[in-house]
Parts: sequence; C-alpha cells; structure tokens
Amino acid sequence: MRILDQYILSRFLYNFLSSFVILMFIFIFQTIWLFIDDIAGKGLDIIIIGKFLFYLMPNLTEKVLPLTVLLSSILTFGAMAENYEFAAMKASGISLQRSMLSLIALVTILGGVTFYFANTVIPASEQKIYNLRRNIAKVKPAAVIEEGVFSDFEGMNIKVDNKFGDNDKYLQNVIIHKKSNLQKNNTVIKANTGELISSEESDIIQLVLSDGYYYEELVPNAAEDRKHFPFAKAKFDTYTINIEVPENTQDLEEERNIRTDKMKNISRLKKDIDSIRENNLTVVGAFSKNIVTRLGAFTPLAENDSLTAESYTAPQRDSLPAGLKTEERVANTADILGLYQEYQQRQIISSASNAISNILNSVSGKKQDIENKYKIYNMHILSLHKKYALALSCIILFFVGAPLGAIIRKGGLGLPMVIAIVLFLTYYFIGVFAGNYAKEGNIHPVLGAWLSTLIMLPLGIFLTRRATADRGLMSFGHVWDTMAEGIRKRFKRKTP
Repeated sequence: MRILDQYILSRFLYNFLSSFVILMFIFIFQTIWLFIDDIAGKGLDIIIIGKFLFYLMPNLTEKVLPLTVLLSSILTFGAMAENYEFAAMKASGISLQRSMLSLIALVTILGGVTFYFANTVIPASEQKIYNLRRNIAKVKPAAVIEEGVFSDFEGMNIKVDNKFGDNDKYLQNVIIHKKSNLQKNNTVIKANTGELISSEESDIIQLVLSDGYYYEELVPNAAEDRKHFPFAKAKFDTYTINIEVPENTQDLEEERNIRTDKMKNISRLKKDIDSIRENNLTVVGAFSKNIVTRLGAFTPLAENDSLTAESYTAPQRDSLPAGLKTEERVANTADILGLYQEYQQRQIISSASNAISNILNSVSGKKQDIENKYKIYNMHILSLHKKYALALSCIILFFVGAPLGAIIRKGGLGLPMVIAIVLFLTYYFIGVFAGNYAKEGNIHPVLGAWLSTLIMLPLGIFLTRRATADRGLMSFGHVWDTMAEGIRKRFKRKTP
C-alpha cells in the first residue's frame, strides 16, 4: 500500500503542479489584458511593471487553486480508470476510498495552507497593489486620469477627452469639479487645453489650463442670503493650479493605511465588523431620534392632561380657541382643525406639509449614506467567511473531481478539461452572484460566502457514492428498464 500511495500521490502532484502553472499563466495574461491601460505608455520601467504583476498573483490564486484541484483530481483518477488501474486495485481488494486516502490527507493539508494564504498573503498583496497603483498615479500624474470619464485626482474630479504627448501630459477639453471642505462640488472649471508639469525634484504638480471658464457657487453665512444663490464667474486665458504632492511619494511601495476589507486578515475583520456594526446602530439611532423629534409624534402626555378650560388661568383661557373654552374635550385628531378659524387651518396645513417635505428630503438624503455603511458592513462579513470557504472549497472540489474522473474513465486534457471548466464556472458564477446579492443586503453575507461551496457539497457526496458503487454518472439503462416495465404492465392485455 505504501508503494501504491506513493504512485497515486506522485501522479496527482504532477497533474496539480502542471495544471497550476498553466492556469496561472492564463489568468496572468487575462489580467494583463484588463490592466494594460494602467501600465502601458505611462513611462514605467520594467521592474515596476513586474512588481505590479507579481502583487496581482496572490489574488489570482484565489481563483486558480480551486480549479487546479478540480482539474488535477479529474485528470489523475480519469487516467487511472481509463488504464484499468482501478479495476486491478478492486480485484486486489482495495476500495476507491482507500486509494483516495493519501490524497485526502494531502488535500486537507492544502486546505490549511490555502486558509493561511488567504488570511496573510492575499491581504498583504492587496495592500501592496493598492499602494503601488496609488503612488504610480502620483509620480506619473497623467496615469490616474482616464479619457472620457471623471477621475479622482487629489481632491478634484477631472475629465478629459484626449491625452497626448510625452507621458500623456497634454490634455484636451478639460472639465474639473473642485471639492470644498464639505466634499461638495461647488467649483467647476472648463478649459480647451491643459498641461501637467511635474518633476522628481519638486513636490508640486502644476496643472496649467488655457482658454477656459471658472464658475463657483458661493455659500454665504446668512441663511437669508443663500436664497439668492450667489455665484462667481470668470473667463481666463491661463489658469494654473498647484497641487502639493505629499512627501515620500516617489517611493512606489510606500505603505498606507488599510482601507478595504480585502486588505484585512481575520482578526482585523472581526474587530472592524464589531466597530462598524456599533457605528451603524449609533448613526441609525441618532437619525431616527432626530426624525421623531422633528415630527413631534409619539410624545407621551401627562397622565392627568384633560385639555379643559378649567386647567388654564383666566388670561390663558381667553387666548384659547373657541372650542376649548367650554367643557368639551378633543375626541380625536380630526377634531383639532375644527377648533381654529379657516385662515389658521390653512396655516397649520401648510406648516405641516412643509415639515413633512423637509423630513422626507432628510430621509431621502440619509438613505444612500446608511445603505453605503451597511454595504461596507456586509462586505466585511463576506470577506471574513470567504477565507474559510476558500479553504473548504478545495477539499469539496476534490471530492467532486476524483469520483467524477473514476466515473467518466477518461484521461488527458480533452473531456476532463471541458468538464472541469464547466463545473468551475458554475461554482465561480454562483459565488459571484451570491456575493453581489450579499453586498446589497438581499441575502445574508454568510450565505453569500458559502452558497457555491454548499451547492458543490451534495454533488461531491452524490458522485462519491456512485463511484464507490461502481455506477455510471446516470443509470439510464436502469431507468429505461423501469419505464419499459411500467408501460408493459399498463398496456398488458387482460385475460378473462
């Protein structure tokens, strides 16, 4: 058995390593195709481009590793079944489970390594690639500006129709929205041409604009002046914007704060999940309390509040509406307006309508902010459970691929490759759709992280049972015999 285990293990490792290398190269080329606009023609040397691709590889491993386990297990057991090696083992009294024992131990260890990789290496690489891309944009300022769309550039949103010249420093048809201290776009600048001037010796990037217009919305301190919506407008031949580059940005690998959930390990995710949850509850609670206070509803009344004229002094009783100067009580809210004169009723209705409109506008404005906060909360939970699900998916996909290879009894890169790709795409797209639904709060984030793995689990159990019983993928012959027998019994001529 030791020799047999070594033989199966060596075959699996050979298929695993070769499949991993081939698939990694395929995904790297696909990544280069996606990011070619970010790295091509930016004046970057080959070392920086190499680091860019190197830091992307751990993130690709999250996709490559499950597919590699699935494909290598199908290849290994399919080739052995095709060469009747399993038939020889079964004739010698060796079951399928016993032949898989060494690989089960290997895949379990691989799952642990994958979990460590997802918890440490992938967050570090995500932070490296984030810092690298951000600092490339600072050293090569034109790299962050994309043609035809608004791009965030040092506190401004800038859009250009065309970039040309050395390092794309010349800009055409420039539109800039400058953000105020309150992160509002109060200033708009339009120019026919622009030029980015920077050097490694200077900490200042100059954006020189030519032949354009400057427009700014002014925000007066007095509320009465704001109703007039004051603004300033000017035409310029040349307008220069000096942008200060923070120190040490020439180092393309400068470390920065961890910003996204993908850059965090499990301990940091758990800590931030609790903090984000408490912060969200505080924000929602404070906003709800504010709305309730503005509505004036749900205010508890005093126990002995009768609203009768006797509860007021003589001057107060004279100032009350006519309906309250008697012993009458207000039966319901519909009777309240009847206590006032017609012009007072119109004022009350107008005031209430304005108050409700203001409250609805506040709710509408706060809705997007609260949704974004809960989306960040869901993304953290999703990233936490994806680290566990990735490790377990490698084990489950092995139990899908190994018995499937024994059933189809086909080796090589033909049919096994097609089956592996179809199964992996099913697994991958279910995970993508479930993750997107979880981020938006349509399903629970835990379910979004585990759904694709949980769907593959019963498939692995089904295939393992059929391979152990030496049955095909579908017993079409047995099904047909059962259906034929039922038809014969149904239409059998009855003898008297």
